[in-house]
Amino acid sequence: MTPGLAPATLPADAVEVGRILDAWGVQGWFKVQPYSASPEALFSCRQWFLLPPERGARGTVVEPMQLSIRQARGHGDGVVASAQGVGDRSAAEGLKGARIFIARSAFPPLPEGEYYWVDLIGLQVHNREGVALGEVVDLMSTGPQQVLVVREAQGERPIERLIPFVDAYVDEVDLPARQLRVDWQPDY
Repeated sequence: MTPGLAPATLPADAVEVGRILDAWGVQGWFKVQPYSASPEALFSCRQWFLLPPERGARGTVVEPMQLSIRQARGHGDGVVASAQGVGDRSAAEGLKGARIFIARSAFPPLPEGEYYWVDLIGLQVHNREGVALGEVVDLMSTGPQQVLVVREAQGERPIERLIPFVDAYVDEVDLPARQLRVDWQPDY
């Protein structure tokens, strides 16, 4: 077992938010690749859950573990963090490749009208006329805006639509009802 880690059960609402790249410095800090351009959850949550790396990747984390974070901060285009019990470079190197999960319930609240991507995945999309356009299966950043990837099952060849996630096209996001209403036509 890697020092500083405790065996854990992954929370039911856990969301994968990044992975540990490597050790950073000699005092137990490690580099993290966040999966979001705005990694607020990594900064605010003090309990991270680690799972083993994807197949083929190297690392010593072999079972779900809990890591108590002392500090996390932005560094370049990534994040660096330190944790209790990870006091030197060797211990930090033992975390390399581990996938980081955080309980969705621990994410910081967002201002009105802002959403975490993970909350939009799975929403059913309808246009103003009530025509079903499909389900949000992904989001992608195109630089100035985010784009919803909406897939509609149509026989063997599903239809995929790319809808900009901007006020001009998105009329309403109803998370409790798991629906999105947009100004978009099926033939766009």
